[in-house]
Amino acid sequence: MTEVQKRILIVDDDDEIRELLEFDVRSSGYFVDTASNGIEGLNKALNNTYDLILLDVMMPKMNGFDVCKNIRQAKLSIPILMLTAKGTIDDKTTGFDCGADDYLVKPFDIQEVLLRIRVLLRRNSVHIEETPLSNEVLHSGDIEIFPESLEAVIVNKKVKLTPTEFEILYCLMQHFNNPVTLATLLDEVWGYDSNEDVRMLRVHVGGLRNKIEPNAKEPKYLHTVTNVGYKLTPFAQN
Repeated sequence: MTEVQKRILIVDDDDEIRELLEFDVRSSGYFVDTASNGIEGLNKALNNTYDLILLDVMMPKMNGFDVCKNIRQAKLSIPILMLTAKGTIDDKTTGFDCGADDYLVKPFDIQEVLLRIRVLLRRNSVHIEETPLSNEVLHSGDIEIFPESLEAVIVNKKVKLTPTEFEILYCLMQHFNNPVTLATLLDEVWGYDSNEDVRMLRVHVGGLRNKIEPNAKEPKYLHTVTNVGYKLTPFAQN
């Protein structure tokens, strides 16, 4: 059976960068569509089917953060890789809070972009293939997760997760009550290990805590294990 060509939307107002990305991504075997501003990008994302979006932050008409936020509010779980010159941890946190799955700072190496694309597409494909046709529900203690809809229910409170948040929670649920190392999380969620991505993992965990914890500053479920990683306790701990 011939593999279906993956569809990627590139949203960037810089003509040179957009054309460079379009050439290299298309040369790597993907179908490519483009948009030159945030409004156009959002309209295309909402009205077409894509497997991944490359999204710039600083754009006219609507910035990338707002585009990302609107895509998530529309309940689309498509992976989003943000490409931006804004590289501070606060900027990255803002991007992840809006629902981005990964983040690369300009100027970037095109091979690094292609690597991130492959990782996000592979992770999303595995998630789709492993999700049964019937709605699978994983339950432990106070926490239920629904792979098909990327949702979690914690003591009757339903929350929508980004694909990355879901993968982190899913991984931790496979090892509940046991510490999971940072290296294991990076390998299972991203498919590779990187010192830079340890910081991004912590940002995603912070976003996940904001959604599942009664008080993210005093976590009852998702605990930090010093010098190791994280542990999920499915019953609230005081």
